[in-house]
Amino acid sequence: MVQARIRQRIKSSMQSGRALEGKWILEYEPAEAKKPDPLTGWAGSGDTREQVRLGFETLDAAKAYAEKHGLAFHVSVAGAERSLKIQTYSDNFKGPDLF
Repeated sequence: MVQARIRQRIKSSMQSGRALEGKWILEYEPAEAKKPDPLTGWAGSGDTREQVRLGFETLDAAKAYAEKHGLAFHVSVAGAERSLKIQTYSDNFKGPDLF
């Protein structure tokens, strides 16, 4: 049976905005292990499903798609949201607090 993973899209470290951050993605699990190519040495496999990534607005829509097409799936929940440590430039040069 074909395995799939449903996960929530997270913001990349290379993007500053939050576009598409709350969307859900369905990806297929690899069906075979990658092996080095004898000529180039690059890792690869004959599994083309690895290249497919489907986007959904909600988790329910992603689950409905997987169930409709007979995919066994599991939902990966992202970690807790990171909070920013706000500091000024002068905080970089502060010494240890003595009092």
